[in-house]
Amino acid sequence: MSAPDPNARIEPLLPQALRELAPVMQVLTDLGERFAGAGHELALVGGPVRDAFLGRGSSDLDLTTSATPEQIEAVVAGWADALWDVGRSFGTIAMRRGTYTIEITTYRADAYDGITRKPVVAFGHDLTQDLVRRDFTVNAMALCLPQLRFVDPHGGLADLANGRLRTPGPPAVSFADDPLRMMRAARFVAQLGFELDPGAAQAIHAAVDSLQIVSVERIQAELVKLLLAPQPREGLRVLVDTGLAQRVLPELPGMQLAIDEHHRHKDVYEHSLTVLDQAIALEGPADGPPESVPGPDLVLRLAALLHDIGKPPTRRFEPGGGVSFHHHEVVGAKMATRRLNALRFDKETTKAVARLIELHLRFHGYGEGEWTDSAVRRYVTDAGSLLPRLHRLTRADCTTRNRRKAARLASAYDSLEARITELMAAEELRAVRPELDGYEIAQTLGIAPGRLLGKAYKFLLAVRLDQGLIGPEAARRELLAWWAEQPESTPAD
Repeated sequence: MSAPDPNARIEPLLPQALRELAPVMQVLTDLGERFAGAGHELALVGGPVRDAFLGRGSSDLDLTTSATPEQIEAVVAGWADALWDVGRSFGTIAMRRGTYTIEITTYRADAYDGITRKPVVAFGHDLTQDLVRRDFTVNAMALCLPQLRFVDPHGGLADLANGRLRTPGPPAVSFADDPLRMMRAARFVAQLGFELDPGAAQAIHAAVDSLQIVSVERIQAELVKLLLAPQPREGLRVLVDTGLAQRVLPELPGMQLAIDEHHRHKDVYEHSLTVLDQAIALEGPADGPPESVPGPDLVLRLAALLHDIGKPPTRRFEPGGGVSFHHHEVVGAKMATRRLNALRFDKETTKAVARLIELHLRFHGYGEGEWTDSAVRRYVTDAGSLLPRLHRLTRADCTTRNRRKAARLASAYDSLEARITELMAAEELRAVRPELDGYEIAQTLGIAPGRLLGKAYKFLLAVRLDQGLIGPEAARRELLAWWAEQPESTPAD
């Protein structure tokens, strides 16, 4: 029996890519003819070519040319609807034609000093020279315009067909030139579902310290893209296995040291990756209503990944062989805040992730029995706008292989959600407030706005949560009884 032809999977791909590019082909050929008429080369390159082979369209088009920035502007004058300079010193001119955004960059032959990510920009003279400087072979393919000639000097199409992520040149040189490419490798594994070439993985492992020359903001941006990808789990594995995570998110490999409460079959690291997978599966469609948590949702995914990072520092070995992680949710929330701050995440995202981590055990604290109205009110009020995400995080956190236990927990949470729906309908729980406002509290107690008024407001809020709607007069009686026991109160004349 003859060996399978390695080109059999590749040959049908070019016609497929051209079909995928059909909606933009008129724009591309028009532009290619204008450049050819002016004596310049032009080629579609990078992500748009790769995505066309993957059967994915793109409204953003990246092209490369032999023309200088000034020549680019001259060629597209009167053709582009809008034109702007996004990096003339790097050879890039951007434009808009209809609904398409187009970036055209002069051939490059950059050099790097190994100290910063900024290259010493040098314009190149041919397409092949330009392609070799690109990050991965699947991004180093080009389609010359207007003749539609496919150029692939580094075997990018074969790598794409085989699901392999490889650098055009020696990986050590590629990552030394731009260390951010190491983060991009993990991100592309997550986005494309490819496997990282072993040689590239080894080169990353040897070069992880060079990531220090990359700005925190660029690292965070790559991490976010990875987490929002279809398969973040595999990208995260690349970060951990190559050592990158020790520089970016050390809490993640740190969880490999701790065994969770289900220690018979998994460690906390594997558990957290599974929770992330299950949380993603519970996201709503991208165009769904807010209460469905439309995916991909960064806050939910970060909370799922980091919900147990407090376990390693709180691990205690109990008599009889047990392991405990008391208050790991509180410790974990603080650790997540520190890490997300260090990665320069915005305050809103950081606060939301930390709060979800702090609340993720709240459901288990009430056991599997019937919830009181007071407990339901507090659960909803403490979660606030994060309640839909908390629902999904709590459900995703069940990774037991015991089917009966999983079914029992799911049933208990179904019951809780039903109770929440009932009480929300009856009491408008999303906007729980005391039955007396600040002015009424101040009038009742004869106090001015300030610390005491805030203390009294919190007391009445607790009454509202514990007892539900009792009416303004009953609330006033509760307030006066409480006030009589406070050291700040004075007897009435």
